[in-house]
Amino acid sequence: MKTIAIDFLLEKAPIAIAMVDTKLNYINYSNQWRKEFTLNKSDFNGKNLFDALIETPDQFKKDIEQGLNDKEIENLGQKYILSSGKIQWLKWKILPVKDELTKKLEGLLIFLENITKDKKEIELLHKAESVARIGCWEVDLVNNTLFWTKTTKDIHEVDEGFIPDLAQGINFYKEGAHRDKITELVNRAIEEGKPWDTELIIITATGKELWVRAKGEVESANGQPIRIVGTFQDIDQTKKIQLAHEEITERLKITTQTAQIGLWDFNLETNELVWDDAMFQIFGIEENEFSGTFEDWESSIHPEDREKALEASNKSITGDKDFDEEFRIVLKDGSVKHIRGTSKTIKDYNGKPIKLTGANWDITDLRSTELKLIRSTESFMETFDHASIGMALVSPDFKWLKVNKSLLNSLGYTEKELLGMKTLDITHPDDILASETFHSGAYDGLNDTYQLEKRYFHKDGHLVHVILGVTVVKDMNGNPSHTIAQFLDITDRIESEKRLQTLVEVTKSQNDSLMNFAHIVSHNLRSHSTNMTMLTKFLSQEEDENERKNLHKMISNAAESLAETITHLNDVVQVKTGALENLKSLSVLNTIHQIKKSIGGLLEEQNAILNINIPKTHFVNAVPAYLESIFLNILTNALKYRSKERTPVLDISSKIKGDYVKITFSDNGQGIDLKRHGDKIFGMYKTFHKHKDAKGIGLFITKNQIEAMGGKINLESTVDVGTTIFIELKKA
Repeated sequence: MKTIAIDFLLEKAPIAIAMVDTKLNYINYSNQWRKEFTLNKSDFNGKNLFDALIETPDQFKKDIEQGLNDKEIENLGQKYILSSGKIQWLKWKILPVKDELTKKLEGLLIFLENITKDKKEIELLHKAESVARIGCWEVDLVNNTLFWTKTTKDIHEVDEGFIPDLAQGINFYKEGAHRDKITELVNRAIEEGKPWDTELIIITATGKELWVRAKGEVESANGQPIRIVGTFQDIDQTKKIQLAHEEITERLKITTQTAQIGLWDFNLETNELVWDDAMFQIFGIEENEFSGTFEDWESSIHPEDREKALEASNKSITGDKDFDEEFRIVLKDGSVKHIRGTSKTIKDYNGKPIKLTGANWDITDLRSTELKLIRSTESFMETFDHASIGMALVSPDFKWLKVNKSLLNSLGYTEKELLGMKTLDITHPDDILASETFHSGAYDGLNDTYQLEKRYFHKDGHLVHVILGVTVVKDMNGNPSHTIAQFLDITDRIESEKRLQTLVEVTKSQNDSLMNFAHIVSHNLRSHSTNMTMLTKFLSQEEDENERKNLHKMISNAAESLAETITHLNDVVQVKTGALENLKSLSVLNTIHQIKKSIGGLLEEQNAILNINIPKTHFVNAVPAYLESIFLNILTNALKYRSKERTPVLDISSKIKGDYVKITFSDNGQGIDLKRHGDKIFGMYKTFHKHKDAKGIGLFITKNQIEAMGGKINLESTVDVGTTIFIELKKA
């Protein structure tokens, strides 16, 4: 067997190839095989083929068995469904490998390729052809045959078994101009190689007239046309709509250009201008003052508009462009009117312009109204842009149409970001129903204005409390078009009220804990004091120098222990004072992510798995440093007291519980014997595991921090199963 050549092939092959022995154990494989078709990316030589292979169809396994029976197998495409429900296509080739001398089967060489993308593109192409009613066709000029796809046959309303020839294909086109046109295009394509793209009528096999779009182009070899290929699209409905639209458009065009208040005709051959009565009224002259020449109209145009109007009229006279202009005229009394004028150039059989027919109407009132509207709009926008409170224009489907700087400052978004959203996108979920109810009532005509208090999410995640005032704006027909919304930011007031309420609740809790703290201080300091008094007494009575040195060392150690105790007690004092003044609305999810970043190295070192399931809408009233300290202490404890028998897994979740957010931390660590230690689990200097860094102060401080913020903590634990800690903090 030429193993060197096969090994070289596997090493250099840009495709997926593997070689297995007769027991289907891997001998070698290409990099592409490892990347595309294995469950993990590690080395698996010697392992069974199917132990490290991705899901494959049953037919692949059957073909492998055939290969072991010394048969060469090739499958050009097999479709199957993965356990995830996803559809996949594979193609493969299996070659038996034999010893060159004995001809004994030594293994299989397997070529495997994922062709899912190509197959999906083909399926989508077929679906697109069917949905868009676009068929394909091909004329073989060498063999004089014509091929139609299924969609092309469907359009012609013939059976799938129908086999057309070139003459039949052309005869489907409507007799007369349509058939003559396609014949001319096909002949020109064959003779000159010109492609075509045209719209014509065919008569289907059932006698139905149908508009189609036919496209074709020629393929040549050695300068000779050998094939014509193209597409065939059913455009009947679209074309009929287009023709109807063109007819209606032409009628409307004639109506709007001629059936207006002032009508006129200008004979280009006689220079005779004819006005109706309305024209005389618009221009403010009597009929006997009108000479009926082009100069009469020209002389009435405002000097500033004359050049533009004459240039447009000259283009209409030459037939280059119909007249469609706005201009001003000056009446005999010196007053000015705004005129809208249109005209249509009429040409003779030879295309020579012979007449203009058109209309003028007085749009002075319209322009005056527009000017007032512009000034009113400018005044409103000046107020809108520089208002000290947030303002916005909002559409019926809650889209931001326009926002001012004050609102952008309150919400933290840029104008581009906010205009790409809807108001409900950043509304607190609990306020959405009320917002929709008031909004619908306003657009249904129940009330033109409304006011409510609601909450939005700032870009950085914190809540913004506002008093929202909304006024409905109506169009000319009295239908609501949009609303003007005003946003009074009351976040500071709400936060102050919450801090005051929390202060009342927490003060009572702190007063209760002060007595317990006094007992702790008394007990801890008294223990150190008694110990040092006893050691000092022994020192004064001891004469042996070695014993005196030992006692000195014990007194020094006792002093250090006392200093450490005082430091810990000071930490507790810091927790119990000053917390309430620093309470803020904090995102639970953002804080967890901050802690995750700070202990990223530790998580990676322990190969720990951290699962976070916290909604971004969960906010708590907390001291930032306390909340970070609490989360950090719980997570590092979970890693410190992990089980050596399994990979650390930490699950963090939260849910709303009344006025609190309940945050749950679960681990699969060593656990705590609650029957033995349950009554002292949060005690100072209480440790429950033999760990060199255990101080017995962390949970004590964590409990004090949580209670200082008006919260609660408890836990559940089972030895060698894990611990679950529950924290409840006031909802922001």
